[in-house]
Amino acid sequence: MLKSKRSKRSKSTRVRVILECTSCIQNGVKKVRSGISRYITQKNRHNTPNQLELKKFCPYCYKHMIHREIKGNKGK
Repeated sequence: MLKSKRSKRSKSTRVRVILECTSCIQNGVKKVRSGISRYITQKNRHNTPNQLELKKFCPYCYKHMIHREIKGNKGK
């Protein structure tokens, strides 16, 4: 009996990642507004095996800052 390739469930190459502002973590208390900026996005784990870093707007710093991937719920 041969199993068809369609019956196998493959892992998706796209995974959900959480990006967190690096400046908010370092200067946590010295800001006008308190909080940490986070974005949820997707990345292709084959093209980007390392940690993802993007420059995005941080509403707490009022600037475009580097947001790094953090460990979190990477499933689904």
